[in-house]
Amino acid sequence: MPTDVIMPQMGESIFEGTITKWLKKVGDTVVKDEPLFEISTDKVDAEIPSPEAGVLTEIRIGEGATVEVNTVVAVIGETGSVKATPQPAAVIPQTPVQRAAPPRVVHESAPVETFVQEPATRAGGRIRSSPLARRIAKEHGIDLSRISGTGAAGRIAKDDVLRAAQSASAQTSVQKSAATQLPPPQVVPAELVPLTRMRAIIADRMVESVRTSPHVYSVYKVDMTRIARLREQHRAAFEQRHATKLTYMPFIAAAAVAALRRYPIVNASLESVPNSESGGLAIRYHQNINLGIAVALDWGLIVPVIRQAEQLKIAALAAAIADLALRARAKKLSPDEVGGSTFTLTNAGAFGGEFGMPIINQPESAILAIGGLRKEPAVVTDAEGNDAIAIRSMQYFCLGFDHRLIDGADAGKFMLEFKKTLETWNHDVL
Repeated sequence: MPTDVIMPQMGESIFEGTITKWLKKVGDTVVKDEPLFEISTDKVDAEIPSPEAGVLTEIRIGEGATVEVNTVVAVIGETGSVKATPQPAAVIPQTPVQRAAPPRVVHESAPVETFVQEPATRAGGRIRSSPLARRIAKEHGIDLSRISGTGAAGRIAKDDVLRAAQSASAQTSVQKSAATQLPPPQVVPAELVPLTRMRAIIADRMVESVRTSPHVYSVYKVDMTRIARLREQHRAAFEQRHATKLTYMPFIAAAAVAALRRYPIVNASLESVPNSESGGLAIRYHQNINLGIAVALDWGLIVPVIRQAEQLKIAALAAAIADLALRARAKKLSPDEVGGSTFTLTNAGAFGGEFGMPIINQPESAILAIGGLRKEPAVVTDAEGNDAIAIRSMQYFCLGFDHRLIDGADAGKFMLEFKKTLETWNHDVL
């Protein structure tokens, strides 16, 4: 008997989902629990497994279409009843406007990076890659099977394809005679691409947050020299004992939790109270610290949550951060893992920025942006009050907060406690 494949309900509050990619085509043989298609909801992006083994005989809903949960999207049966695949949802056509791409300049004296042609990591016999990476590879004629992905589980990202394209172009140029001129830049049409479902949701929520909360920012510079030395001293033993890399993030998370416990107003949120005398709002003091960790994806941004972070030591925080980030990039998070945070950390310095000014993750009242870590000269004072110049590891942190609930004094006290915890760290690392 044929088996219907339905749009699953990924959480109690999820009522629809968008099919972003079919991983199998009509006529393909599938095994039970093999990834069949990818979906995007307002909570998570996920791979949906096949409910049964057999042959994919019919695809009823094409890529890009949004349907309600429990809608039949495909049928698995026997080979004899294969039906045509519906066309993907309509996209905005390309405009006739043309724009010249900048030419790539290759200096003959500069070393050329070799294009390492190693087979990409495969999962279930297929190449893991982002939709953008596949489009760029097609445009440049790059074979994805010859690229090593740097993403989670070997997933091929945009930057991997761009590096491969640039390396291939550089090798071709070097082989030419010095008298040979580069060809004229290729003229490509400008492209108007509709927002993905996740991108559209992010856009709506960012606008809503700015409209809801009067954002105020407080930036502090923290001397991370002690943390840097402790990390260097203990990271080998830490990784051996806990099978998790010791990064700076668990130290920062632990310091944030310590400051939130002392100043719970920063962990609180505002809620509407109908028919109240206080302007319709009340303060919700949360019993637990549910720490959101913003994770940048190739296709957007997601904030998985470490629940009851106040009960975790640094090893457990490190493991939780690594696990959530890995599963977020592999589309393995459940809806319950991306909701209910009370305070969020976002790493604005991951790409070299000094600091960022983040938008609050509603309905929270504060968010902490982590800047880039750099060595720089700083004035240090010894126990006798003598000043000297020393090389220190310094890092900016920016607290964005809702001024309806949190005053500047409360934000300052929170940041001073956070700064003190990191600069005078006295907790066990292992």
